[in-house]
Amino acid sequence: MLHEQRTPPRQAAPPPRKGGLGALAKGLLRTARPKQWVKNILVIAAPAAAGELFSTRALIQLALVFALFTACAAAVYLVNDARDAEADRAHPTKRRRPVAAGQVPVPVAYAVGGALAVLAPAVAAWLTSPAVAALLTAYLGMQLAYCVSLKHVLVVDLVVVTTGFLMRAMVGGLALGIPLSRWFLITTGFGALFMVSAKRYSEAVQMAGKEGATRALLTEYTTGYLRFVWQLAAGVAVLAYCLWAMEEGGLPHTSVLPWRQLSMVAFILAILRYAVFADRGTAGEPEDVVLHDRALALIGVAWLAMYGLAVANW
Repeated sequence: MLHEQRTPPRQAAPPPRKGGLGALAKGLLRTARPKQWVKNILVIAAPAAAGELFSTRALIQLALVFALFTACAAAVYLVNDARDAEADRAHPTKRRRPVAAGQVPVPVAYAVGGALAVLAPAVAAWLTSPAVAALLTAYLGMQLAYCVSLKHVLVVDLVVVTTGFLMRAMVGGLALGIPLSRWFLITTGFGALFMVSAKRYSEAVQMAGKEGATRALLTEYTTGYLRFVWQLAAGVAVLAYCLWAMEEGGLPHTSVLPWRQLSMVAFILAILRYAVFADRGTAGEPEDVVLHDRALALIGVAWLAMYGLAVANW
């Protein structure tokens, strides 16, 4: 009788048996982290900076590249959650993830993640260019290596996450054959490092004394070191952006005001405003910081307006 009383709870534990394919599809979608897809908007960065964003060909190619990068990121999330399912079940928050909770079976997560990892570069090679396919393949290899081991390697974990942002910014230019400015790449790379290290610093501050509870590698970092990293990255990003903005690229200056140079003010203000949250230890996900702070959002709109006027040479 005791055995029969214990059996029903065990059978009711996996959610997929209750909702069938619908619950499984929702679980796969949640595992793909739709909230994180906003990061892939960076694919328009290079075309926007070059003023080649609004042709029909550019919009079609960028929409395709956005979808392919999203598929690659989803593949990484699926494989990561399948690999960490056991550990996530012991975590107070991560145990709610669909794979850890049993809504998505581990073999299904591996299968869907593997399929996306194969299909995305193949479609890129067919519909875009070999360069885009190569970059997506490199992104997948790097991120899967991160899931397996690199996330446990001091400093390398920061470099890998930063490089993921940089690849997003590069892929749009590669898809459209746009030459990438060295100052653009430096600004993007160190701007990403600034946000990544600020997030790590915030995690370290908030979890002081119990760092391993959320990210084991935080036990290897000190808050002083992470503060140094985000301050250094912010300085380099500002310097590189100023050099980029001052670089006319041989084009005649006929606009009403030097919008490109004036955009330096908005960029520096955005860095200073973001640094407020980093210094407080409240800089979590970059998209959350930007979207939930009105002042930072207004500064971002002002920067977009000025840089847009510079590109339009108005």
